[in-house]
Amino acid sequence: MNNRLISILFLLTLFSCAQTYQKDKVYQLTLLHTNDHHGRFWTNQDGEWGLAARSTMIKAIRKEVDQKDGITLLLDAGDVNTGVPQSDMLKAEPDFKGMSKLNYDAMAVGNHEFDNDIATIRQQEKWAGFPFLSANIYFEGKRLFRPYIIKEVQGLKIAILGLTTQDTPGVSKLGFDSGILFTDPIEEAKKLLPELRAQAHIVIALTHMGHYPNESHANNSPGDVTLARQVNGIDLIIGGHTQKPLFEADVQNNTIIVQAFEWGKFLGRVDLLIKNGQVTLKKYELLPVNHKDQAVKVEEDQSLKSFLKSFKEKGDKTLLVEVGESSERLEGDRAIVRSQETNLGFHITEAYRKKFNADVGLTNSGGIRDSIKSGVITYETVLTVLPFANDIVTVEMTGLELKQYLAEIFSVHVPGGGSFPQTSGLEVEFNAKKKIFKKLVIANKNLDPKKIYKIALPSFIAGGGDKWPSLKHKAPKVYGFTDAAVLREYFEKNKPLGRVSAKKRVLVHY
Repeated sequence: MNNRLISILFLLTLFSCAQTYQKDKVYQLTLLHTNDHHGRFWTNQDGEWGLAARSTMIKAIRKEVDQKDGITLLLDAGDVNTGVPQSDMLKAEPDFKGMSKLNYDAMAVGNHEFDNDIATIRQQEKWAGFPFLSANIYFEGKRLFRPYIIKEVQGLKIAILGLTTQDTPGVSKLGFDSGILFTDPIEEAKKLLPELRAQAHIVIALTHMGHYPNESHANNSPGDVTLARQVNGIDLIIGGHTQKPLFEADVQNNTIIVQAFEWGKFLGRVDLLIKNGQVTLKKYELLPVNHKDQAVKVEEDQSLKSFLKSFKEKGDKTLLVEVGESSERLEGDRAIVRSQETNLGFHITEAYRKKFNADVGLTNSGGIRDSIKSGVITYETVLTVLPFANDIVTVEMTGLELKQYLAEIFSVHVPGGGSFPQTSGLEVEFNAKKKIFKKLVIANKNLDPKKIYKIALPSFIAGGGDKWPSLKHKAPKVYGFTDAAVLREYFEKNKPLGRVSAKKRVLVHY
C-alpha cells in the first residue's frame, strides 16, 4: 500500500470519526433565529434592519462558532409574508430568495403565509430552498408540509418540529379555505415527541403560535407556554406570531422559550451546551440589527444588497407616489391600535364610511399594520398600513340588529387582540359585562331600532374573520374596491388631513 493511499484512508477515518456521535462530548450548538419578517427585505427610511445587515451578522457568528468547533443553525419562526408593498407585489420573492442566500435551515409556516394560495406557497418554497415545516396543517387528508426534519451535524442529531397557530383560518386571508385543516398543534406535538426523542439528541419546536405569559392567551389559541407545559421533552421553543421580544428566555417545564420580536429588528442567538442528552442554556441574547440609535452600525453585505436592489427599484416606480399629507402622526403601532381608539383607526373607517355613504365604518385593528408619520403620505405608506387587499363591503341591518351586532363586538373583542374594533360614525358607552348600552348614537341621533342602517367594513371580518360575527347571511355587497384603494382616495380628497379630536368616541367598561 503506497503512502498516498495510506494518507487518504487516514483522512477518511478522521472524517468518519468527526461525524460520529461521541458520548461524554460537550457539543456547542448555536441557534440563530428570526420571526415575523413581514416583507422587510430592505432597510426602512431610517436605514434600519434589512437582510443585508442581517447577512453580515450571521456570517460573523458562523465564523466565530466554527472556529470553536461549534454548530450553527439558522431558523425562522414564520410570517415572512405581508407587510411591505415592494415585497407583497412580488409575492415575497426578494425575501425568500434573500433568505436562501443567507442559508436558512428551516422555517415554521406562519398564518400570513396563507395570505397566498397553495400554489404561491409552493413557489415560495422553491425560491427559499429550505424546508417549510408544520405538523398540524392538512390538505385533503394529508399533511401539507413536512412535520419535522432531523439535522445531523458532527454526529449530533437535531430534531426541528414545525407548528402553526390554530387561529390561522381567522387571521389570514385564505386560511379559511375549507380544504385546509388546522389541527391542534399541541396534540400533534404530543403524538410526535416520542418519535423525535427516539431519533434525536435534542428536540427544537419551531413554532408560529405566540408567547402568552402564564398562558394568558385571551381569545387566541394557546401558544408556546402552554405547549411547553403540556408536552414533555421539548428542549427549546423558537417562536413567533405575537411579535413581542423576549430579551430573557422563558423556561417552562425544563423547556427554553425564545422569540426575536419582528421585522428583522433583532437577530436572536441561543447558545446551548449538549452532553449525553442534557441541554444547558449557556447564553441567550437578541442582537439589534442597525437600529437608528445604535452606536456601532453593522456594515451591510453589499453582494446581497446589490441582488435585492432590483426588487426594491421595481416596486418604487409604482409606489413612491404622493397621495396625501398629514399634520400629525397617525397611530397604528401594534401595541396601541389593538388596545384603544386611534386617529388612524378613525381615518380608515371614516374612509370606508364615506366612500359608500354608510352610517357606520368598522375594522379590526389586526388589519392595521403600521403608523403613518406626519408629512407627505405615499401610496407605499398606504399599502404598508393596509397590505391585505381586502374588499370593502357593505351590509344593511335594522337598528335592533346593529345594536346586537355591536354588543357582541364590544363585549368579546377586548383590548390587546387583533380583533379589537376601530370605528367611525358612532358614539358609544357600553358595559361589556352586562352587555348594556348607556349611549348609542349614530350621526348625532340615538339609534332607531326600526331604521335601516348601512355598515361598511372589510370583507375579511364580514365573513367572520378574526372571530368577528359572520355577516354572510346578510349577503354583503361587493364593489370591487380594496381597503388600500379606498384609503388612498380618502387621503387624496382630504389633503391635508385635519387633526382628529382627542375626545373619546367609544367608551367600553370591561
